[in-house]
Amino acid sequence: MSQSSSVVRRTATRITMLSGAALAAALVFSGCSAAPAPTDTGANSESTKTAAAAFELTDGWAKSGDGMTGVFGTLTNSGAKDLTLVSVASPAAKDIQLHETVTSGSTATMREIDGGFVIPAGGSFELVPGGNHIMFMDMPKPLVAGEEVELTLTFDDGSVGETSVLVKDYAGAQENYEDMEGMGEDASSMDHDGSSDTSGMTEGDSNE
Repeated sequence: MSQSSSVVRRTATRITMLSGAALAAALVFSGCSAAPAPTDTGANSESTKTAAAAFELTDGWAKSGDGMTGVFGTLTNSGAKDLTLVSVASPAAKDIQLHETVTSGSTATMREIDGGFVIPAGGSFELVPGGNHIMFMDMPKPLVAGEEVELTLTFDDGSVGETSVLVKDYAGAQENYEDMEGMGEDASSMDHDGSSDTSGMTEGDSNE
């Protein structure tokens, strides 16, 4: 065998060995770069869940009427922390307030709640005739039974949810209102219909 042939074989072997090392290094590098990103745990997903995503209005309905009326149902919270509904908007009313009911003796007085409706984690908050409710005021047209009313709900974390409720006929009993901004001096004698039968609620004797 000639000396020149031996040099060629040694050179070829060295190139092959270097190529193998380079390939191994490339595979190691590729394996590192292709490592999957860590997935969110259930706790992380829950911590980033917005109030609107955890919220649902079940069995929601609005009382038919003109001028003023109420929206009722069950506010539910599937999240791991309390959430607060701070405001509601709808094309059905120019002014919408969240109302609580304060009872003094035999009189139930309804007024705008301070801070909104707090819905407990994994729990619910009831909106019922004669109790807490969403109040529609300054309505451009009457709500008629069978119609759907759209609601846009805003929560204390800034998230927004949308839903709709069915309008139903409902006759209730008398309650009193405290004076509310924009409602005038006669606010305490008005109801959700705009008449003297205050808000069509169930407390006391029914008009049905």
